[in-house]
Amino acid sequence: MTVSLERTWTVVCPVTRVAEFAGVAALVGGAQIAVFHLPGDQWYAVSNWDPCSGAAVLSRGIVGDAGGEPVVASPVYKDRFSLRTGRCLDADRQSVPVYPVRLRSGMVEVGSP
Repeated sequence: MTVSLERTWTVVCPVTRVAEFAGVAALVGGAQIAVFHLPGDQWYAVSNWDPCSGAAVLSRGIVGDAGGEPVVASPVYKDRFSLRTGRCLDADRQSVPVYPVRLRSGMVEVGSP
């Protein structure tokens, strides 16, 4: 059996479509993904699914910083998720998957995990 280590990249939107401190939702490989743009040309992608509320809403959350950690706060219960690791800072044992992001030819692309 051969396992491929090659990552699949999906174009989400033009870079200009996502303002700083904002997010957008995209369907990537059948999964809802939330893509965020932070200052300094930092880009992050996590699952759009909020495990605390059971709703696909993280792309509409408030983006900020918690002690140097970039986070998104769910618009439902305000639980904060690390944009680097997916770990929930407010609910033990909760987390969301994270995805790699790259910019290519003016487009935002999200990679397979």
